[in-house]
Amino acid sequence: MKIKSFLTIALLVILNISKANAQINLGEKALGALQNGVASFTFSNEDAAKLSKEAVKKMDSTNVVAGPKDGYTLRLNRIFGKHASENGLALNYKVYLTKDVNAFATADGSVRVYSGLMDIMDDNQLLAVIGHEIGHVANEDTKDAMKAALRKAALIDAVSSQSDKVAKLTDSQLGQIGNAMLDSKHSRKQESEADTFSYDFMKKHGYDVNAVESAFNLLASQSGGASSDFLSRMMSSHPDPKDRAETAKQRAIAEGLYKAYVQKPINNKVVVTKTTTKKATTKKKKK
Repeated sequence: MKIKSFLTIALLVILNISKANAQINLGEKALGALQNGVASFTFSNEDAAKLSKEAVKKMDSTNVVAGPKDGYTLRLNRIFGKHASENGLALNYKVYLTKDVNAFATADGSVRVYSGLMDIMDDNQLLAVIGHEIGHVANEDTKDAMKAALRKAALIDAVSSQSDKVAKLTDSQLGQIGNAMLDSKHSRKQESEADTFSYDFMKKHGYDVNAVESAFNLLASQSGGASSDFLSRMMSSHPDPKDRAETAKQRAIAEGLYKAYVQKPINNKVVVTKTTTKKATTKKKKK
């Protein structure tokens, strides 16, 4: 997939900072300064990857990460271990132990899957969803998300304070960026392109492409229940998940690959295989 060039950075017209991210009231003077910072700020892929890596490191430290022998980790390694390098990207995977239905990927190739998502999706459905998230990285959407996170956290000036490199941020600022990245929403076009990437990813590796339709239908059913950042991001201001499911279905039909998808058993526990050892017995010879 060709790497897209981002020629301009949109000027920030309205700045809305939530109380969770900032408790200061920017006046017109500060807002104008921030807009000027956005206009003159150059931001490379390397800059986005560097800041993403640091922000994810901060998020890892504030979440419960599944250990190497945890069932969730073993399952994710089994499913995605072979995709540590995908589409020219160096990817790393971890599981956050929380009931939230969530997953995200960042510009540095970090992929984080929440155990709540793994609890409701089988292997192929997870492949479809994570493939979608990887698509955002491959398409450089995560670079845009990082810029949006910097604007939302009012950190453009702090990051662009050095002309030749991105300034180092504090732990608190990295936490702000992490939260802003989770809240960021991609455009309709970006979501559609990530959907296409997911389908192509499934097809390329010989997985069941019908899991793409199934995954979106499952997310649609979940959206009526407990809320989460992931569901909010996937559902709002984008094509309806049922429409996206239908798009994947119609492509599968056109390619002669469609069949009704049946969800497979889900097991996030450590599988213990019992081995029995037979003791060798020797028979005494009769004299």
